[in-house]
Amino acid sequence: MGTQDIIAAVTVLFIVGMTWLRTRMLYSREVRGVLQLQRAGRIYFAAVVVVLVLGWFVAPLIGRLAWPATNVTPVLMRVIWFLATYYVFIVVHRILKVKGVDVYKAAT
Repeated sequence: MGTQDIIAAVTVLFIVGMTWLRTRMLYSREVRGVLQLQRAGRIYFAAVVVVLVLGWFVAPLIGRLAWPATNVTPVLMRVIWFLATYYVFIVVHRILKVKGVDVYKAAT
């Protein structure tokens, strides 16, 4: 594993951590006590992981197809994909909240 792959792997971990932290913090303001991940939350975080893993393989290909004349590094395309994933899942979480679907609930 090269240095660029390590950078991309650290970025993936950072994005998963930030997604978890952001989502959890929003619920901790609303609910007192222990939070428990709901079924929708497990699906939500599984989808985040799937999109990030998909980006690991697809993003470099997209970079080569979109900018064939330039030498776009795979790590740049992966990091862009990972950041885009973070922002897309902010929107997904807001949609879930509007529909009344909880990612976390107070443990009973």
